[in-house]
Amino acid sequence: KNTPKDSDNSRRRNGELTGRDNNKTHPENPKPNKTGNEQKENNDANKEVTNNIAAQTFTFRELATATKNFRQECLIGEGGFGRVYKGKLEKCGKIVAVKQLDRNGLQGNKEFIVEVLMLSLLHHKHLVNLIGYCADGDQRLLVYEYMSRGSLEDHLLDLTPDQIPLDWDTRIRIALGAAMGLEYLHDKADPPVIYRDLKAANILLDTDFNAKLSDFGLAKLGPVGDKQHVSSRVMGTYGYCAPEYQRTGQLTIKSDVYSFGVVLLELITGRRVIDTTRPKAEQNLVTWAQPVFKEPSRFPELADPSLEGVFPEKALNQAVAVAAMCLQEEATVRPLISDVVTALGFLGTAPDGSISVPNYDDVPPPRQQADQTSGEDPVSAEERERAVAEAMEWGVASRAHSRNPSAANSRNPSTANSRNPSAAHSRNPSAS
Repeated sequence: KNTPKDSDNSRRRNGELTGRDNNKTHPENPKPNKTGNEQKENNDANKEVTNNIAAQTFTFRELATATKNFRQECLIGEGGFGRVYKGKLEKCGKIVAVKQLDRNGLQGNKEFIVEVLMLSLLHHKHLVNLIGYCADGDQRLLVYEYMSRGSLEDHLLDLTPDQIPLDWDTRIRIALGAAMGLEYLHDKADPPVIYRDLKAANILLDTDFNAKLSDFGLAKLGPVGDKQHVSSRVMGTYGYCAPEYQRTGQLTIKSDVYSFGVVLLELITGRRVIDTTRPKAEQNLVTWAQPVFKEPSRFPELADPSLEGVFPEKALNQAVAVAAMCLQEEATVRPLISDVVTALGFLGTAPDGSISVPNYDDVPPPRQQADQTSGEDPVSAEERERAVAEAMEWGVASRAHSRNPSAANSRNPSTANSRNPSAAHSRNPSAS
């Protein structure tokens, strides 16, 4: 499946899939009548994007032509936010992925604007490349580079009987790529960006299985200055969210580190973070693995059976230790993502294969709750305005920083040093 968004099956399992409802509006159906407020919101969104983004703009007609009028044969993914089509741009012949947001779905103007703003200013080899967007009337479409191998979920958690499982080296390469994408967001972006939606379905793969982070609709500006966290309505996918974020709504870059730990554990085990088809004691991956974290001699028990024992045991032990550190209950003792990048980069290189298992609290099962990305609540309008304002503020700050980086650093040298951007840059000089 060549999908740059969540697969249909996985969305059903996670309770996120927007079903094919005959009452929903599709391109071939008449447009519903908009209320005055909805139309004003659309017009405001068009102005916000057009006035602040340098990304290429497309007309709806151009993207309809590229996708053969959004024909079913071009559909490569479908989820709660809408549908993704494979297309070919008529002017240049480039193959692209076109995400058409469902006008009745989970991603509204807020997420659309945030995603366009973020991806038009953030450029890294491990972030999916935004080619352009369309904001014609009430149509909202995003145009991305086409990722030929779809998502990590397609190759790890949604295997068909004839699919070959990922080998160990490929799994570590994918983990390292995702970690480097997060490192760029946390350490190189100024202000830092919290991704907030790291999961297997949002890690896309190119022909060579290089990983890129996608779907920035939930991205949030990180704390700056003396702030330790930012407060936000809890959103994301159940199982991947950090426990402190689920409890309090307090978000930090360490929340992303927890989510990365979940993905790394999925890569090691080949298991889904929440799998209700398994025995009750094994349905929550983190809870099931937690007792094993305390006994290094048992680490090989976590290896995906489909690997058939073909992996370096020292590297597996170190990968499990990294996952355990990322999944610690106390956010402050989780490693920085830059430390994770370093650990994965040298995975299996310790001469004696020794590992250090940290002291950590038991990781309790996350509280069961419905996916918070759906529906509206009384504060949704305020949240929408705040998110757009923050994203635009971030864009202004980023442009100012790019024009005068020394001045930007002098405003908050302690923050810059704590994130150690120079060290990150030295590991990946092409990051910027």
